[in-house]
Amino acid sequence: MRVIAGSAGGIQLDVPKRGVRPTMDRVKAAIFSSLADKIIGEKILDLFAGSGALGIEALSRG
Repeated sequence: MRVIAGSAGGIQLDVPKRGVRPTMDRVKAAIFSSLADKIIGEKILDLFAGSGALGIEALSRG
């Protein structure tokens, strides 16, 4: 699991081995690609996140 873009792009994330199924890279890319122009300057909540990968990705992208 890694951050795919932004200031932290390419950094590997440690994910618990059990009980969490992190969002796959291609799904994260699709989510942020479709929302990119709608969320500029907005706040993102990644509640009950499990691994927190989507929140970290959003933070990396600014």
